[in-house]
Amino acid sequence: MLPNVTIVGRPNVGKSALFNRLAGRKIAIVHDQPGITRDRISATVTRGARPFTLWDTGGVLGAGESQLTAQVRRGADEAIRTSDLLLFVVDAKAGLGPMDEDFARLLRKSNKAVLLVVNKIDHEKHEPLAPEFDSLGFERSVVISAEHNRGIAELLETIDRILPTKATIHDTRFTIHDSLFLAIIGRPNVGKSSLINSILKSERAIVSELAGTTRDAIDISYERGGDRFVFIDTAGIRKRGKHSTSVEVFSVMRAERSIRRADLCVLIVDLASGVTAQDKKIAGLIQQAGKAAIVVTNKFDLVKPKRGAQDAIEGIVAAAQERLFFLDYAPVLVASALTGEHVERLFRLIKRVRGAAKARIGTGVLNRLLRAAFDANPPPMVKGRRLKLFYATQPPHSHGRELTPPEFVLFVNDPRLLNQTYRRYLEARIREAQPYPGLPIILTLRPRSEKL
Repeated sequence: MLPNVTIVGRPNVGKSALFNRLAGRKIAIVHDQPGITRDRISATVTRGARPFTLWDTGGVLGAGESQLTAQVRRGADEAIRTSDLLLFVVDAKAGLGPMDEDFARLLRKSNKAVLLVVNKIDHEKHEPLAPEFDSLGFERSVVISAEHNRGIAELLETIDRILPTKATIHDTRFTIHDSLFLAIIGRPNVGKSSLINSILKSERAIVSELAGTTRDAIDISYERGGDRFVFIDTAGIRKRGKHSTSVEVFSVMRAERSIRRADLCVLIVDLASGVTAQDKKIAGLIQQAGKAAIVVTNKFDLVKPKRGAQDAIEGIVAAAQERLFFLDYAPVLVASALTGEHVERLFRLIKRVRGAAKARIGTGVLNRLLRAAFDANPPPMVKGRRLKLFYATQPPHSHGRELTPPEFVLFVNDPRLLNQTYRRYLEARIREAQPYPGLPIILTLRPRSEKL
């Protein structure tokens, strides 16, 4: 296991900005509103001499809504307990405050290695602000500007010196490369974080009845039976007109980007409300991105009948497939994240989708079935011309991702003659030969003169 380094501090001192700087990419949302980060977020940092797992925590004292404060505190406490080093971030421009002193006492009681990080020293003229924090009594400190990248190299060198030498260090870049990225997608308050917590058996993601609790897209590493996964827990996607703050707008943009990052999207639907128009729009985003997908209808515990549960499940699956007809390739799982019922079956479906991604249709079989499809139902005329198929093939995957949707290249007289209705017809005929559960089928049309 890599050593754990956790960023802690009161709200709005620049913890998320430092997290993004060390991670080398924008993962946590940075905003001047206190309490934006409420979940714990992790990333693997390889910029220094020794890689480590970096954790960002919600501002523990006075962080966000009162209903969330206790959960935020518990999450931060758990991160502190499992950390090898704590980066205690303070705001030089705001100066030393009572909350910083309270936090310092809490960290001293933890008996963990602590590095004081004096942030927002954006310029040399700000350096006289740093000595004020010496009164906190920590032996080691660095001055930085996370926003302007000042002092980050020195911070990384100091982290390398402090981390325990006996920790077993592995270069985890292969872990990230070999991991399957799963985006947990859905409307606010449908149970996305609850599903992840049920899988992880911990409160790593904060669960609350308040809609929109998860504001960041959070990467959570998970290993199961030798298989590595990265769950991307996203902010709930709601209608554009219902965004109350710029933070929520940014959260939705981050969630939409998470769909593009993912290998497989898990769309969570609330069984109590059924498939809504917004669910269909989110499914449309997955379809447009050409991503593998599984639909999880959550909160079965609220609608489960005392008798005839299997019939109820079949009815739920049929209703979901009917409402999400354009995402018909996605298997539907009926589950309860709260009770854990059927949650384990998600991994059976993932295994099934992964296996399907390896399936291929021989060139001869493919050409015979497509020619039969053209003969049985000829393409429509378009301005006096009709689509003609000359040859078809399934090329090998062009990139290294394991879960790549199957692509079929069709050499035709004019690609512009294929409409969406006929495209769906050809996809359906291909699925008769190879179902490809959970995977969209990509049809690429090329004029006959173009070589493969």
